[in-house]
Amino acid sequence: MTTPDKIWFTRCPVPTAGGLAHRLGWLDGAFAASGLEVGVLQDAGPELARHHFDHDLLGLFREGGNVPALSARSAGAPTRLIGLTWIEEWQSILVRPGSGVAGAGDLRGARVALPGWAATRAQSFPRAMALHGAKGALAQGGLTLDDVTFTEVAADPSPSVGRGARGRAPSWPGLEELARGEVDAVYAKGARAAEQARGLGLEVAVDLDAHPDPRTRVNNGTPRPITVHERLLDERPDLVVTFLAQALRAASWAAGDLGQVREILAGETGSGADGVATAYRRGFHRSLHPGLPADRLGLLAVQKDFLLVHGFLDADVDLDAWTAPEPLRLAQEQIAAEAGAEVAV
Repeated sequence: MTTPDKIWFTRCPVPTAGGLAHRLGWLDGAFAASGLEVGVLQDAGPELARHHFDHDLLGLFREGGNVPALSARSAGAPTRLIGLTWIEEWQSILVRPGSGVAGAGDLRGARVALPGWAATRAQSFPRAMALHGAKGALAQGGLTLDDVTFTEVAADPSPSVGRGARGRAPSWPGLEELARGEVDAVYAKGARAAEQARGLGLEVAVDLDAHPDPRTRVNNGTPRPITVHERLLDERPDLVVTFLAQALRAASWAAGDLGQVREILAGETGSGADGVATAYRRGFHRSLHPGLPADRLGLLAVQKDFLLVHGFLDADVDLDAWTAPEPLRLAQEQIAAEAGAEVAV
């Protein structure tokens, strides 16, 4: 049995149960009971921060976009999938005012922004997001990717989550080009993009969140995986259960305190209150609990197949072999037992 010297945690700048548990101090407290410190890749230098994308760090938990998680797994990263969330997150196709594009069907023939490839497949998530977002929007109008022209736009070739990325607020890829008239439409999502779009005077032509079929908005964050280094799961499954139990507690707390959740998210996303309110709507704070239901796994399979076809994966990923449901089941049982004890008291 090998005990890691330190537990590591990383998340994307989006609503995550793990991020809330960290911000509330619950991860530090829970792992301190086992004599372990919690390190956060967002506070680390580049040598450690890179593991947000390759996941090759013993003791690492990652809650974030599925493009880097699937890409790393396809390249042989030693990870296991231990949870999934589905959180609606303001996915939109943006256009200029007066463009005449008022819905998905009007996108035929449009020049759609496509971020360039980054240094690795895992870091090329903006390109994957734009491509799948466009596909989902076009499908709502009975169109396909062949009905538009993709125009490559600049993107960060080496995105990072470490402390070197602090204070950087790059524009969402394609927004400036859209404002200048170099492209006709841009896929965007999340609080920061919503704020930037508003500042540039751009308009929403397709609100992907409004469509009843969730398959039209399968993307990097839908569904969003929680992964763990497989050695930690194999050798210290109790620590994996501890992490998931804190995530479940944070999700339950969030369901009853929307105001404070939004305050925390402003810090997590680096955006203001208006951006958070725009991006996260319709009771999102009640849907942060991680799970592994068949429908979420099926939607992850849709994303995986799309990424494979479009060159974002080194090889196919066996989702059944990747998924480890036992820690989440044990964490749920632990939470239920604690709730029962509180009721009895």
